[in-house]
Amino acid sequence: MKKMREMCRSHKALGLGSVLLLFFGGMVFAQRPDALVEYRNGNYEQAVSICKDEIAVNAYNLDAHVVLCWSLIRLNRYQEAQTYALLGRNLSRYDPRVIEILGEISYYEGRNREALQHFQEYINFAPEGTRIETVYYFIGEIYIRLGRFRHADIALSTAVHWQPGNAAWWTRLAYARESAGDLAEAIAAYEQALSLNAQLGDARRGLTRARQALGAR
Repeated sequence: MKKMREMCRSHKALGLGSVLLLFFGGMVFAQRPDALVEYRNGNYEQAVSICKDEIAVNAYNLDAHVVLCWSLIRLNRYQEAQTYALLGRNLSRYDPRVIEILGEISYYEGRNREALQHFQEYINFAPEGTRIETVYYFIGEIYIRLGRFRHADIALSTAVHWQPGNAAWWTRLAYARESAGDLAEAIAAYEQALSLNAQLGDARRGLTRARQALGAR
């Protein structure tokens, strides 16, 4: 009987120890820095540091490569982002996040046709992906750069379909339509932009310009 009581006490102690280990171990885990949280909070340098530490421990950590590239892009460090994006693509050839990152880098560096290729690839792999509206916005901006305003209209119309509350994107859509000579449609888009944000100077000036041009016809 005495031996049995000792065994019970031993098991209870072990159970308590296991609970404490899980509790304190969980606290330690919860206190580990989170690169994605830092990125979302705008602490891009901190996110970069965390991701590089994670990659140093595990070079196959694709998520760390992705958040690192997002952060580097926000810091305008495009060449460095390109290096890590290509490493990420070696880890997962068809990961849509990496494909979109490569498109953004190409866009910001002015490599328009290369950016279009990456963005089209993203659309093919993730037609309803988490960055789909941003991809269509970038495509629209590229077509504006290239003077292909009706193509820009199509892309930016798709962008605002996915994100209808983005006043700045409505303004760019209106500009593409205005530049294509579609003044009535441009006016409608400018008005939509101003209904979302009445303080947008570009939209106000564009609306005035488009109305005057339409009246002069």
